[in-house]
Amino acid sequence: MYEFDARKVKEQLVEWIRDFFACNGKDCKEVVAMRGGKDSSVVAALCAEALGKERVFGVLLPNGEQADIDASHLLVSHLGIDHVTVNIRAAYEGLLHELEEKMTVPLSRQTTTNLPARLRMAATYAVAQSVNGRVANTCNLSEDWVGYSTRYGDAAGDFSPLSHLTVQEVRAIGTELGLPDKLVYKVPIDGLSGLTDEENLGFTYAVLDNYIRTGVCEDLTVKAEIDRKRRMNKFKLQLMPSFPYDGPVKAEDC
Repeated sequence: MYEFDARKVKEQLVEWIRDFFACNGKDCKEVVAMRGGKDSSVVAALCAEALGKERVFGVLLPNGEQADIDASHLLVSHLGIDHVTVNIRAAYEGLLHELEEKMTVPLSRQTTTNLPARLRMAATYAVAQSVNGRVANTCNLSEDWVGYSTRYGDAAGDFSPLSHLTVQEVRAIGTELGLPDKLVYKVPIDGLSGLTDEENLGFTYAVLDNYIRTGVCEDLTVKAEIDRKRRMNKFKLQLMPSFPYDGPVKAEDC
């Protein structure tokens, strides 16, 4: 039977983060977009333990008024890390206005829903380049499995601590790290449509996580929907295809 050892995996994650920065940014900060949920909270806490809180930098990214931004403030206060708030509303409205004026077809709902996530990641990278940082991807296995992330938005990053951990496992690590329950068990809301993750997906993370780890999903309708989402969105996890031209490359590949 599969059992998850949160303490052991937490320690392994801390060492993995240290190794990543030793090879890919010895003196760099870790920069994380903070949405006040379990994933960004756990990643920030892991990096604070791995690197020291002085090397963790948070970016709060409201789109106008954000009802739950107090959770992000709680996190930076709890960890004692430096942070900046960058409001993307002007950029979002400006780009949306330009697109609506210039496009000859109406913008799709998916376009307007995903645009803030992509602007947030652009802002996060702008901050990271200015503070000599590496951007953390905060997606987890459950979200990735069904494509519940925005390509080149929250799905981007330089390193990904949680991409092989389910929602339940991330929560267990959050508890192990001593994070406040308000952050670890906060009801996930996508921050785009105003709906909870589970309302958008049509099934619970508990059911999804169990299916991922055991292969069992008693509700065959839900199983079919999970499998459909997996097939449709699997491309998001793959490297960009490139034409395999076999011309000579004689430069040193360091």
